[in-house]
Amino acid sequence: MCITYLIRFRVRSQQRETFLALLDAVLDAMRHEPTFRDAALHRDPQDPDRFMLCETWTSHEDVLEVQLHRPYRAAWHAALPELLQEPRDITIWQRQRLDRHCA
Repeated sequence: MCITYLIRFRVRSQQRETFLALLDAVLDAMRHEPTFRDAALHRDPQDPDRFMLCETWTSHEDVLEVQLHRPYRAAWHAALPELLQEPRDITIWQRQRLDRHCA
């Protein structure tokens, strides 16, 4: 069963571009991982410094034991204290259903 991580970020305004550039690099790399399923980044329409990332993987154990330690994540993790106004809010969910509209 897939596991989904819902991660909320409140970014320092002056760090928004750096935050997005570092996150883009991580997302671009992780999409090639065998246990990766999908990810969607959202921005709050009322607050340009609030973001929500929804990542789905096939294995929670793989995320904890392997994925979080990938070298491509090092710069991202190291920069977070300077980029964020407050610590990330991370919650874990199990997917029950997925619907998509195909154009």
